[in-house]
Amino acid sequence: MISINTEIARKFISEEDFNESLEKCTDSLVQLREKTGLGAEWLGWRDLLQLPNDALLEEINALAGKIRKDADVFIICGIGGSYLGAKAVIDALSPHFGKKGPEILFAGHHMGGKYLEELLNYIKTPKSDGTPKSVYVNVISKSGSTLETALSFRMIREVLDNLYGEGATNRIVCTTSKEGGVLNGLIDEKGYKKFIIPNNVGGRFSVLTPVGLIPIAVAGIDIKTLFYGAVSAFNKYEKDASDILEYAAVRRTLHEKGITVDVFSCFEPELQSFGGWIQQLMGESEGKEGKGIFPAVASFSTDLHSLGQFIQQGTRCLMETFLIVEKQISLIKVNSLEGDHDNLNYLSGKSFHDINTKARIGTTEAHKDGDVPIINLSLSSLNAEVIGELIYFFELLTGVFVYSLDINPFDQPGVEDYKKAMYRLLGKD
Repeated sequence: MISINTEIARKFISEEDFNESLEKCTDSLVQLREKTGLGAEWLGWRDLLQLPNDALLEEINALAGKIRKDADVFIICGIGGSYLGAKAVIDALSPHFGKKGPEILFAGHHMGGKYLEELLNYIKTPKSDGTPKSVYVNVISKSGSTLETALSFRMIREVLDNLYGEGATNRIVCTTSKEGGVLNGLIDEKGYKKFIIPNNVGGRFSVLTPVGLIPIAVAGIDIKTLFYGAVSAFNKYEKDASDILEYAAVRRTLHEKGITVDVFSCFEPELQSFGGWIQQLMGESEGKEGKGIFPAVASFSTDLHSLGQFIQQGTRCLMETFLIVEKQISLIKVNSLEGDHDNLNYLSGKSFHDINTKARIGTTEAHKDGDVPIINLSLSSLNAEVIGELIYFFELLTGVFVYSLDINPFDQPGVEDYKKAMYRLLGKD
């Protein structure tokens, strides 16, 4: 379950301005539901929750089960929405240490030569018993020609061909468009396993398609519970979207008042990668035509010792969204030591969850006193169902908020500009 509290942020805006934004956001929600807004052809992320494809979920689970049983290493090769959603869910729901199943690695999300070289050497190096590593790769790209991903896949594919010969075909899974593009040519030639990215779902909204579900399933996470958590959120907000509208309206009002940065802060390190997914989802959707609020990510209490000073007393251009997990996710408590040489016995018997909670409440009080508008977004617990709800919450919030700015949430013309300049400098026709 997800709930929001905008009480602190509302103190920084007038009721009149909020109501004006609320009306605008309500109109935006209608545009989404009736598919009358800009880019409405990209609303497939809503359609797939209206008509869940259980057969696809079972197919993905079956494939993931085989990979988990055989693989030592599973490489996710993709950039942007092709890996951020999967990484967000995997990091949120997997143990930090001693993970079961294959080691999950990422490639194709940058062009750092040192990283790729070390990755290739790592998968070529035999295990401690002298046997070769069992490596699988899932390459994710609609076009198949995104440079970062295509370069890495080219190099990884060569290693797999050398290691396994014809057997490499069964170790490569392609997630791509139904037809056209570079990957489909390779699939036709090599016979790789293929999953389809729906044509009406953009990359940053694709985590609940095979783009995200395959890696998440290979990580051992229950994708059916995750998916139906999102379905539950879809059904909930079709009946009553007041939380979405309130959040979007507060955010829009602050935007109109000159707020330019939204710091997504969490006190649970498990949610740091989820902040990275939010950053792409919102940043690429709203940052156009000189509009939008820049989504920053902070992991507290770590970043209180770096960014905290700026948030507290720097330029008053920012708001803050706290991601809060209500249910205790760890039972560890502070021990008691004879002598109390570190002066910490006053915390003896307290759980780290309670200490972390007090740190969050104290930070909220300090930042409020520092004139930071704050929105609290609370998760009842940290599990697959709630993370599924959270995914749809932010997808819907993004659509509503960006429409309220009178811009298209679903294109990214600025990204195309950098690609054109890069290809020209590299000498591509």
